[in-house]
Amino acid sequence: MERALISIHGIVQGVGFRPFIHRLVSQYGLCGFIKNTSSGVELELEGDRETLERFAAELPRRAPKLAVIESMDIRYTGELAGFTDFQIRKSKTEEFRNTLISPDICICDDCLRELRDKKDRRYRYPFINCTNCGPRFTIIKDVPYDRAKTSMSAFPMCPDCDREYHDIENRRYHAQPDCCPDCGPRVFFLDAEGREQPGDAIELARQALKSGKIIAVKGLGGMHLACRCDDEEIAKTLRRRKQRDEKPFAIMCRDAETAKQICLVSPEEEAILTGFRRPIVLLEKRQPGLYHISENRTVGVMLPYTPLHYLLFGDDMDMLIMTSANLSDTPIMFKNAEAVEKLRGIADGFLLHDREIQTRCDDSLCWVLDGGEYQARRSRGYVPFPVKVPGSRGMVLACGAEQKASFCLSKEDYVFPSQHIGDLKNMETFENYRQQIAHFQRLFDIEPRLIACDMHPDYLSTAYAEERGARNGINVIQVQHHHAHMASCMADNGLTGPVIGLIWDGTGYGSDGTIWGGECLMGDYQGFRRFGSIRPIPLPGGDRAVKETDRVAFSLLYQAGCDVSGMENGGMYAQMLEKGLNCPLSSGMGRLFDGAAAILNIKTRCSYEGQGAVLLEAAALEDEGEYPVVLEGEPLRFDWRPMIRAMVGDRERGTETGFIAARFMNTLVRVGMEQCIAARRESGINDVVLSGGSFQNMYMMKRLPKALEKLGFRVWHHRRVSTNDEGISLGQLMIAQHCAEKS
Repeated sequence: MERALISIHGIVQGVGFRPFIHRLVSQYGLCGFIKNTSSGVELELEGDRETLERFAAELPRRAPKLAVIESMDIRYTGELAGFTDFQIRKSKTEEFRNTLISPDICICDDCLRELRDKKDRRYRYPFINCTNCGPRFTIIKDVPYDRAKTSMSAFPMCPDCDREYHDIENRRYHAQPDCCPDCGPRVFFLDAEGREQPGDAIELARQALKSGKIIAVKGLGGMHLACRCDDEEIAKTLRRRKQRDEKPFAIMCRDAETAKQICLVSPEEEAILTGFRRPIVLLEKRQPGLYHISENRTVGVMLPYTPLHYLLFGDDMDMLIMTSANLSDTPIMFKNAEAVEKLRGIADGFLLHDREIQTRCDDSLCWVLDGGEYQARRSRGYVPFPVKVPGSRGMVLACGAEQKASFCLSKEDYVFPSQHIGDLKNMETFENYRQQIAHFQRLFDIEPRLIACDMHPDYLSTAYAEERGARNGINVIQVQHHHAHMASCMADNGLTGPVIGLIWDGTGYGSDGTIWGGECLMGDYQGFRRFGSIRPIPLPGGDRAVKETDRVAFSLLYQAGCDVSGMENGGMYAQMLEKGLNCPLSSGMGRLFDGAAAILNIKTRCSYEGQGAVLLEAAALEDEGEYPVVLEGEPLRFDWRPMIRAMVGDRERGTETGFIAARFMNTLVRVGMEQCIAARRESGINDVVLSGGSFQNMYMMKRLPKALEKLGFRVWHHRRVSTNDEGISLGQLMIAQHCAEKS
């Protein structure tokens, strides 16, 4: 007889791990105990050595599907404790915490069956859950993960739930959010004035939706605004009330088959759509239309992920608009009183419940690329799962950018990217940003020894980093925006460099104080060289040109020597350009897209970031044509003027806009290829990473990587974090760590 001391680290709390171990131990006839710790779980077992070893070998193979075992350490000793049974002991709080936490998980098939079973005591109960599903991250206050440290602490278990909780054969054995109608949260319906209405709350909400009302629905990580999506006038009303003129809405379909009625759904897309993370998946429309939902070629579709959602659909609704409930540029709402107050005049009713959301967390958003998620917004279902980065060391806080803000914290080999925070343009979003940094530090026991941030002097994230660094005496490292993008994609793919980085986005503060954004870099975590770029574009009016993209169009045409007579405000723009008056230079690829979309009259005034680029991609038709590619100078810049002249020539000859749009993007693919060829010729580097918001363009992502691979390059794109600015905090962190090591 021997005693085995087993320590397991990973996502092993809140996923049914201890009950699984109890059942497995019973099958092997072993005795001992298991307990949660601040670092994972600990087991002590007694039995003969052969049985203990067979148990240890089988454990990882049979672990619950939501569990992630990162490490398992086993030590054997002949000193016996004399165990006579197996126990799940009280959790142990340690001074050093090193546990991982599960994201929120969609309702499992077993709970869904019970939800629909009239004989089950949880029939139609909107908070049904078990160890295999339900809320996790959004209800946790602290670790270890026990009911007392979650929002469920307000709901003591009834005798029936308590019996399940202690029954080893029950799948709710030690399920911390376990509850039922007798002891758990309740759902209620309020009218537009915030008055609770008598009757079945979900049925009241369903009837309101059917009659064309807009309803605020409280979910896992915040509120949605829901309404019918088969009525254009209802959608227009929602847009008017929410002041969301043209930005696409997401929709929730009752199931994958419903989604297939309006979208093309590949097997890989269906697998992610129906998987336990349940992100919004951007799917191509079956045919043009649904413009009141999305003016693009794609629609963001998600499936129900809570029991409440399934009950809301019932048997007679197929799809609903389901968009985040927030005011313009502010975080998603997650508190009942706040929603009733601030959504007055927007929502016609409120379907709420009394389980508190501890952490707001938006829906995740992704494309499917090369069979896997290609993130646009990494949030619910993915956070707070870490990104494991071999070689990452020490505790670092990376503060991210301003748009699509996120942060990262590191500890040992783990980097913890935050959920989507939003644009740091107002105090509400900034305060949420600060609160989430504090929450992550508490959950994962991280006290940063180093802070990284963007070089831009006006970012709130930079101001936060500098203020905190000064207050706590922590060194702050400023990281160039596009270098951070490159490093982020490297870390995402486990690369150490050197690499060629094609980093294409709208705006980033350059090392020389100008605006960068169409960059070809060479380097690694330690540093980079700006090998290539695009000819800088003067932006009449500066930031105004981001939304008034006819200004960019005028600048491109004027610089290219094209006829600009007759263009609105042309005289004023020409004077500004000639005198260099409020015309900052930008090498942003996003600005080139904006200008091209405006030249083609696709979009000249943008109501949301990147709208011109999105619509230009949507307009493209199949065409293999290209425009002239002229590369010259150092850095090797793409001179876009011949391309602009050729586009104008096509337009004057009556060429269809869709063909010109395709040729424009084909030309940019060629630019990327030629810059990479030149960079490899000089450096011998054969790895290319693609990062930046412009690579959310699926037209180019389906062409550029393949074109580079045909040339013998190894091409890497993002997989675990977003390619847009949300992902750069990971790159900032890696660069800061290596700078610290070098110094």
